Amino acid sequence: MVKILSYPLTVIYYLLFLITLVIFHLLQWLCFNVFGYQAHKKCVDILQFFLLKCTHVLGTRFTFDNPHTISTNQPLIIVANHQSMYDISPIMWYMRKHHTKFISKIELGKGIPSVSYNLRHGGSVLIDRKNPRQSLPAIMKFGEYIEANNRAAVIFPEGTRSKNGEPKPFQTKGLEILLKKVPSALVVPITVNDSWKMLRYGKFPMGLGTHIKFKVHKPLKIADYKDKTELINIVENTIKLFIQP
Repeated sequence: MVKILSYPLTVIYYLLFLITLVIFHLLQWLCFNVFGYQAHKKCVDILQFFLLKCTHVLGTRFTFDNPHTISTNQPLIIVANHQSMYDISPIMWYMRKHHTKFISKIELGKGIPSVSYNLRHGGSVLIDRKNPRQSLPAIMKFGEYIEANNRAAVIFPEGTRSKNGEPKPFQTKGLEILLKKVPSALVVPITVNDSWKMLRYGKFPMGLGTHIKFKVHKPLKIADYKDKTELINIVENTIKLFIQP
């Protein structure tokens, strides 16, 4: 019965989702080209708010548990497990004061209203995961940008999303580069739970009544760890310890 109900609700959701992306694509272009970075950033923040609201049609709820006071005067490296595209907007919205930027696959840089525009113009980096000659220098340059501007780099070290919530081993090369290029950063581990359930039936229909939960763990100073492998292991173990079966 629930799956049957999800068919019409998914149609409504996708319609609202598409309308939101198209409207904010035009608004982003206007803000970026006429008013500059700050206006564009605020426009993208508001976009994330409305994207979250669109999911309410499906009965989706979000809990973002962040008990920590994190300074905006230094860069961050936000590290999270990856379960679906629905991990992204909540992190962008709830961590918006830190100017979140993403390491994203190059395919997302074109063809998606709003999303592609922001990835190309908002400070994120697009990488070809099959081409280290392109991806590694791009991540290095991205890290330098994060360090110089006190932004927050968001990275999903699993490399691809988990379709059933089971965490995948971290692929650490990109994270290692960020730790080197953003030495003054705090590393902020975040555990994501249950966003995969949005796609429990695939992209159509979508899952109903999903409660997506985010747990922000204690930030760690890169400078406190001479052994960066130790730091990466602590972050990975912390994130995975709180993933719910």
